Amino acid sequence: MLNLKPEVVAQLERVLSSVEMLLPRAVKAVDWTKCHAANWRRHSFSGYLEAVKVTDNTRLEELLGCEKQKEVMINNTRQFLKGLPANNALLWGSRGTGKSSMVKALLNEYGREGLRVIQVEKEDLIYLSEIFSAVENEPYRFILLCDDLTFEVGELSYKMLKSALDGSVYSAPENVLIYVTSNRRHLLPQYETDLLGGKYVNGELQQSEAMEEKVSLSDRFGLWVPFHVFTQDRYIDAVRQCVEREAATRNLTIPWTKELELDAIQWSHDKTKRCGRTAFQFSKNWVGRYLLTQAGA
Repeated sequence: MLNLKPEVVAQLERVLSSVEMLLPRAVKAVDWTKCHAANWRRHSFSGYLEAVKVTDNTRLEELLGCEKQKEVMINNTRQFLKGLPANNALLWGSRGTGKSSMVKALLNEYGREGLRVIQVEKEDLIYLSEIFSAVENEPYRFILLCDDLTFEVGELSYKMLKSALDGSVYSAPENVLIYVTSNRRHLLPQYETDLLGGKYVNGELQQSEAMEEKVSLSDRFGLWVPFHVFTQDRYIDAVRQCVEREAATRNLTIPWTKELELDAIQWSHDKTKRCGRTAFQFSKNWVGRYLLTQAGA
């Protein structure tokens, strides 16, 4: 048995502690029979899947103002669940219009049929091959969701996603689809100078090399699903439904009045946006004030 000096023992303990900090923490493998969603958690040189409890109970029928988008995403997801050809999808458009809610609603609708979701942050896209390896032999269908995604030119995660969508060695297994939401149609910022350098070929204007590069990633998504700002009528419908839902959770019925409608319109003006998120935020404010007034009456 070695008889080490105390200072050597102390040094070895420090080294072991440092190494331990670099290793992923010990976590249980995700039990996909009970868990429908997970996050990829980065740790040191790798990472792990961490089960999450889904608390968002959004249903497909509750999504207003996006019926065409809903039809496209439902059909694509059902094809995927049945092992039929299906596409990776880019859900793009104005903020608060239901892009993220669409994916959550799809999970709530089809989780019992084997759909699962793994959410990945932009910085962790470099671990795509490890994530794919972790689920490729599971008997479930996975949507890899990257929410609110934008890139700057030259980022490594941009190149990794591009390779995965392009069917290279980093391509997804057959039980994984990639759904991305973004405010940008091409996921990259666009500048006036990007338009310079275009040229005519056989009488047709060809895009500049800068624009070709910027659309090259979004082109790899089979589906482009646009989400737009609501009309005022759509917005009022969304407010009405949100108010009814907030009231129903408390077994109440809140009357719809002209004052409520005008306040909802003014709220959208103050927020400079008519969308589902604005309607939801207004409903919480209105119902809360209504109940506070009733309690003080």
